[in-house]
Amino acid sequence: MCKHEDKYCPRCKQPFECKVGSILLCQCSTVILNDAERDFVSKQYEDCLCATCLKELKAQYHQQKFQGKLKGILGVLYKPPPGS
Repeated sequence: MCKHEDKYCPRCKQPFECKVGSILLCQCSTVILNDAERDFVSKQYEDCLCATCLKELKAQYHQQKFQGKLKGILGVLYKPPPGS
C-alpha cells in the first residue's frame, strides 16, 4: 500500500500531499533538479517542499549563479540588483 502524507511546505507553509510511497505520482516529481540545484535546496531545507517552492528555488539558484558570473566578468564595475 502506498504511503501518502499530508505536509506543510517549510518555505511557504502551504499544504501539499507527499507521495513518498509512490514518488512518480508525487507533486515534486514535476520539478526536475540537477545535482547542483538539489544541493542548493538541501542546504536550506531538510524536508520536502511543494512544487511551487522547488521551481522558485531552482530559479533563485540560477539567478545567483548568473549574478556570480556577471560579477566575475565585470569585477569592480559590478553592481548587485536591488534587494540582493
